[in-house]
Amino acid sequence: MNSVTIRNLLVRGMLAGLAAGVLALLVAYLLGEPQVDAAIAFEEAHSHEHEMEIVSRGVQSTAGLATGVLVYGVALGGIAALAFCFALGRIGRFGARATAALLSGAALLAVYLVPFLKYPANPPSVGDPDTIGKRTALYFLMMLLGVLLAVAATILGRRLAPKLGNWYASIAAVAAFVVAIGLAYAFLPAVNEVPHGFSATLLWQFRLSAIAIQLVLWTAFGLLFGHLAERVVPTRSAATAVETAPAAS
Repeated sequence: MNSVTIRNLLVRGMLAGLAAGVLALLVAYLLGEPQVDAAIAFEEAHSHEHEMEIVSRGVQSTAGLATGVLVYGVALGGIAALAFCFALGRIGRFGARATAALLSGAALLAVYLVPFLKYPANPPSVGDPDTIGKRTALYFLMMLLGVLLAVAATILGRRLAPKLGNWYASIAAVAAFVVAIGLAYAFLPAVNEVPHGFSATLLWQFRLSAIAIQLVLWTAFGLLFGHLAERVVPTRSAATAVETAPAAS
């Protein structure tokens, strides 16, 4: 894959990330923001200190939210496009669409769901400000472990495939991934800083909305980028036809 192709895929990845970010923004505004407002109301009702807002809540929930989600989508789209360039042809005999879909699903699992299940997202008023550094470090450590273990499981599956076949090698790789993640969950410290009286329903709805945002983001990116990448990377059948044409003539 030459530099021109990689650059084209990078641009398309960022565009797909932007488009997916727009869809995720709609979900965040419609599902997430009402839960944030409710959590802020709880915090204000139980706090005796009133701090002056540097940025108004109206700006945070509109322009601030849009900027954060769209920049996040573009950045992840570019990174995922580079990962696609490396993964294409190395994780199996998959075309551009299938590789993009598999990559998006793996990223959703390793980058978001794995750390989320150990350290789930919390709305405002949940969490001790004094432990924010520790909680952030633990979350990113879990994210790093998720990515590294997913890569290791992929390599393990490819190594076992000649001996066990693709089906059983995949099962063994997934089982090894689950066991390794389970051990990480067991050894890393838990964090439970939900204040007394905070609505369990609100907490559950906020976390569901957080999952919905990521699910929409990565699903939309996988579908859009797969479509765009297929226009740049030839299908296997087309590539084979080009390679065999001189020999046939």
